[in-house]
Amino acid sequence: MARTKSNGSKDTSANLGFEAKLWLSADKLRNNMDAAEYKHVVLGLIFLKYISDSFDEHHAKLVAGEGDYAGANPEDKDEYLAANVFWVPVDARWPQLQSRAKLPSIGKDVDDAMVALERDNPRLKGALNKNYGRADLDKHRLGELIDLIGSIQLADVASRSKDLLGRVFEYFLTQFASAEGKNGGQFYTPSCVVRLLVQMLAPYQGRIYDPACGSGGMFVQSEKFVESHGGQLGDISIYGQESNPTTRRLAIMNLALRGIEADFGAENADTFRRPLHPDLRADYVIANPPFNDSDWFRRDDDVRWQFGVPPKGNANFAWVQHFIHHLSPQGMAGFVLANGSMSSNQSGEGDIRKAIIDADLVDCMVALPGQLFYSTQIPVCLWFLSKSKAARTLPKRKAEEWPDKLRARRGETLFIDARKMGTLIDRVHRELTEADIEQIVRTYHSWQLDIPMGEVRQGKTVTLVDPDPAWIYRDIPGLCKSASTADIAAHGHVLTPGRYVGAEEAADDGEPFDQKMSRLVAELSAQFVESAKLEAQIKRNLEGLGYAP
Repeated sequence: MARTKSNGSKDTSANLGFEAKLWLSADKLRNNMDAAEYKHVVLGLIFLKYISDSFDEHHAKLVAGEGDYAGANPEDKDEYLAANVFWVPVDARWPQLQSRAKLPSIGKDVDDAMVALERDNPRLKGALNKNYGRADLDKHRLGELIDLIGSIQLADVASRSKDLLGRVFEYFLTQFASAEGKNGGQFYTPSCVVRLLVQMLAPYQGRIYDPACGSGGMFVQSEKFVESHGGQLGDISIYGQESNPTTRRLAIMNLALRGIEADFGAENADTFRRPLHPDLRADYVIANPPFNDSDWFRRDDDVRWQFGVPPKGNANFAWVQHFIHHLSPQGMAGFVLANGSMSSNQSGEGDIRKAIIDADLVDCMVALPGQLFYSTQIPVCLWFLSKSKAARTLPKRKAEEWPDKLRARRGETLFIDARKMGTLIDRVHRELTEADIEQIVRTYHSWQLDIPMGEVRQGKTVTLVDPDPAWIYRDIPGLCKSASTADIAAHGHVLTPGRYVGAEEAADDGEPFDQKMSRLVAELSAQFVESAKLEAQIKRNLEGLGYAP
């Protein structure tokens, strides 16, 4: 399992530079347009700028004609497709559009550019916003927005390695989710939650599936994880489904912007009514489905209801069983659900949860703090399921400090209580810091790992050393507890971590009890005296105003 590198930073996605300045400028241009509508205007232009810059970079190489590009035709579409670069027709190239930004026809010009891009790049079919020419979109402000986005310079490989426009796209998604409030949760999962899910599952390679994929953040983070651990783009295969057509377009753009290929099915569709990947058995399922959805389609004889028919009034356990149904024999799932899923006994939910526990599928439960989501202020939890808890060796992309071998965990479930973690980034929103994420991930992985005492493997080399104590799992009151299936049964098959981890141990300051009590009583007496003085002063002030108590 990957060992997370710590930099001791408490950085969150709120600590940004140019992205925030760019957002403030773009938001000023929004005028009175609704955030839900404006996001498609802005994000579509950011995407167009990205693929145009990528095209221009490759175009310059073909013009130079050096090395492998000797004799190449800069206007040959196949030259770009071979390099996994989108072909951009002349009239859709950013310099051409920006030169026309002040003209009243700029809305139609952008629409024509989007149509041409979809025509010449089948991967983008149906993904781009083509409604810039509508009468109610202020063309003067649209031109200013094009000039603003045009100020992002992305002219070479070195700058693109920083994923500048990818960062802008992700930051703007965050800000639009915040601006839309409850509705923002339909397309966006907070990045700290996504990073936590992905790092805990550690999807080095294989098939990844998200049947409620929103704007595709789970997939982007999964690719980042693979590449950060020595893998390559393409080590994982991505399958997604999204019912909202405009949100599906965001997902296609979000992944295309990073060169990630994905199978989103032929069109948007409801996962319960018409699953687009019915035969898929995924190595990893990562998802943030709608919380407590009461408006969903149920067929009573659905093959997915292996552990019981979920109630019509709440889709939580319909999602859970859908995830299980699509797991491979050694597949693992990590997903977000409302806290009620851990303890509810309404409408047969308790029976379904019990059946899932008895099948030994629950690997880990994590209770998260409240205020993480834009769509709800209620606290949520993470479920981690494993189709097999047998010992096995995981694939890895480079030599790691610790062996990537899972120990046998049959009849065991780990509980982690992270409700006290996180940092407020504004009055109503909280984020998990990198240190929080690392602590949770390390706790889970050290519990999962089979670490030979005093042995470290690097490739074929075995070195006998004292193991790092930080990687040896132990129960920590108030934080984590490894419980047996019998323990869970004794708690009525409730999966709330707080029931198992207990209370955090109070720090021993070394002061004898009698001495401490004498000191505290003396401090209390002094505070009583000060309180009496203040009370007398208030009475005198009232008397001076003619209001004697």
